[in-house]
Amino acid sequence: MEKEQYLECYRHSLAHILAKAVLEIFGRENVQYAIGPQIADGFYYDFLLPRNLGPEDFASIENKMREILKRREPFTVKEVSREEALSMFADQKFKQELIEDMPEDETITIYYTGDDFVDLCRGPHVDSSQDLLSSAFEIRSVSGSYWRGDEHRDQLQRIYVYAFPDKQQLKAHKDLIREAQERDHKKIGAALELFMFDETAPGMPYWLPRGWKLYQTLLSYSRALQEKHGYTEISAPVINNKKLWLISGHWAHYVNNMFMIPGVSGFLKADAEIPEVIENLQDQSGKTGTVKMKAGAAVFDRELEDTMSAKPMNCPNAMMTYRRTVHSYKELPIRYSEYDVLHRKEKSGQMNGLFRVQEFRQDDDHTFVMESQIESEIADIISIADEIYSTFGVTYRAELSTRPDDFMGDIEAWNRAEASLKKILDDKYGEGGYEINEGDGAFYGPKIDLQIKDALGREWQCGTIQLDFQLPHNFGLTYQAQDGSMEMPVVIHRAIYGSLERFIGIIIENFKGAFPFWLNPYQVAIVPIREEHNAYAREVFKRLTAAGIRVEADYSDRNMKEKIKMYKNYKDPYILVVGDKEAEQKTVSVNVRGSNKQVQGVALDSFVDACVRFNKEHVLELPDEF
Repeated sequence: MEKEQYLECYRHSLAHILAKAVLEIFGRENVQYAIGPQIADGFYYDFLLPRNLGPEDFASIENKMREILKRREPFTVKEVSREEALSMFADQKFKQELIEDMPEDETITIYYTGDDFVDLCRGPHVDSSQDLLSSAFEIRSVSGSYWRGDEHRDQLQRIYVYAFPDKQQLKAHKDLIREAQERDHKKIGAALELFMFDETAPGMPYWLPRGWKLYQTLLSYSRALQEKHGYTEISAPVINNKKLWLISGHWAHYVNNMFMIPGVSGFLKADAEIPEVIENLQDQSGKTGTVKMKAGAAVFDRELEDTMSAKPMNCPNAMMTYRRTVHSYKELPIRYSEYDVLHRKEKSGQMNGLFRVQEFRQDDDHTFVMESQIESEIADIISIADEIYSTFGVTYRAELSTRPDDFMGDIEAWNRAEASLKKILDDKYGEGGYEINEGDGAFYGPKIDLQIKDALGREWQCGTIQLDFQLPHNFGLTYQAQDGSMEMPVVIHRAIYGSLERFIGIIIENFKGAFPFWLNPYQVAIVPIREEHNAYAREVFKRLTAAGIRVEADYSDRNMKEKIKMYKNYKDPYILVVGDKEAEQKTVSVNVRGSNKQVQGVALDSFVDACVRFNKEHVLELPDEF
């Protein structure tokens, strides 16, 4: 049995032990037990109980589970008829419902744990509870849940349990959970005043002043690097007519994830019970119609051809930008980078801080090339990814995603595209140095995904390089070849950060909010000891700002220690304390983030030069020598 299968089997077996323990504690007549599946780090079981459980109950339930395990009772399976199953669970309404919902021809199996506990289950399970004696488990929490996720049904109590093969693995997992909580970007983002969310715009972050400085720093870094590689930046409408998405194919493949803005070419209707005022109205397109107006509310008849959508991706706009004029082979590659706001509709349960949002930006690019340029262009893109990821101290691995079932276009074009990407990956990483993700390509072409690893060992798909023979065809894109004929370019879709929102969430957690000097929202904070030192503090502020350093200062009459504490809470890399001595000698005393060290008597010129160098070199570690 493979490791994952073993984990699933023994965790599901422990779920039966939990159910048996709860029934023994409360009595079967007082308990309705529902379902108990295994999950990534253990399992849960749902119950309807005579009272609410709390942390004070955890130890007694765990002890009862251990008592049951020591009985070394066997797990035995039995096939039963529908009538037998309904009879066996006559007092358990959730089991009854599950049985009644099974197809007529389905084989029904039950599992006994010992002689006195039985559960409806497909299995498999371990042979005996003795096999679970060495396992390590711990109740994590109890939360409310609705039967079958329906808020109109019974509200149950869900007992979550960590479960691992031994105590060492359980401890390691709990340590990881604690570390994840300490690194939680939602908590750190709030503490550092980087961003916020509000129910009026679900999944759409508000970037606060400090967070927006961080955001703009990421954009500036990306723009400067791309300019060195010959990229030009464009910006396009955020809202587009349905016609554009029909041409691109997104309407057929992505419409359920798009925010729609219905057109207003029909008539404004009023409730017949309310007096109406009828006027003639000419809309912006010049159409006229009778409008029935009433106080309070109105409903529009909308024509589908006027439907607009907030764009979920930038590629159709890049196609339109390319199409505006005739191009020659001498111009290619043409690289259009774009950082416009995108909107993608997500289910409420899928949104998660910055990791999964409904509004975001990408470091997008669409590069138009001849087929002969594909290999060299993608090699250059990967070199950009190498530089960016190394700057943030993250590693990555590559995946090749191939033709999906709902692909567009000619299969031979797909074969050529996949062969090109495979050769590039073989040359870069060697055969077997990357994974192949069959059927996970975009509908318009295969892609290379770059999966980065965060500080907790989790992987995130950030970078992507997608080869596209389809959209150029859909939009009728051409270039004049060397022999004078008109050829179709190939488009490379590319992002390195991917979603900037997701990338920022990752690096917040990687650095625990203590960002490298070059990236921190404010790099230096200035604290004059007393108000009479404000003049020199302002001089220091002016010098640093002129050198491109992001600086903040507190010139108020508050206590110096309070000011220092505030900037430490914001995790500013350097806090400069200035008083009589510093003003007289044109120096600064430097408090270095993360240490109790104060470097005194640093010449102001030396400190400014050092900060400029730290920015230019994008240093990861925070230096304490100037």
